[in-house]
Amino acid sequence: MSPARQSELLDRLRSAVEPVVGAAGLFLEDATVAAAGRRKVVRVVVDLPDGPGGVDSDRLSDVSREISTVLDDADLLEGAYTLEVSTPGTDRPLTEPRHYRRALGRLVAVRTAAGRDTTGRLEEADDAGVVLESDGRRERLGYTEISRARVEIELNRPDED
Repeated sequence: MSPARQSELLDRLRSAVEPVVGAAGLFLEDATVAAAGRRKVVRVVVDLPDGPGGVDSDRLSDVSREISTVLDDADLLEGAYTLEVSTPGTDRPLTEPRHYRRALGRLVAVRTAAGRDTTGRLEEADDAGVVLESDGRRERLGYTEISRARVEIELNRPDED
């Protein structure tokens, strides 16, 4: 498939899927189509639009069925396809303010634009930046000061208040 046709297919896919995802109270993080032999694999990544928490498996199953119905009705894809609907993994880079808000209370590893690495508990996240707490010290970082950030996996995460 030519790059122009692939781009058009992805635009049509997102246009078909986004209303279904939104109606489920979720945010469409990404939608892609990849070849897998004679079949295609449609990958749809959904997330909560904002705030902490996660998408439970029942909600994920429900939206997956709805997406499947829409894709079948819209007949966007020629031939057989496999649909995979998931949420972003914990290793997803934090790139948007809503990603940071979803990670509130979590331990976050940050590389600043100046090349400094720091890790701290994400205390606040607004449209301008974040506040990290580390060893009793709070540090405010604007998003323009952050070149890379990722949630750290904690096996013994402290209890939430």
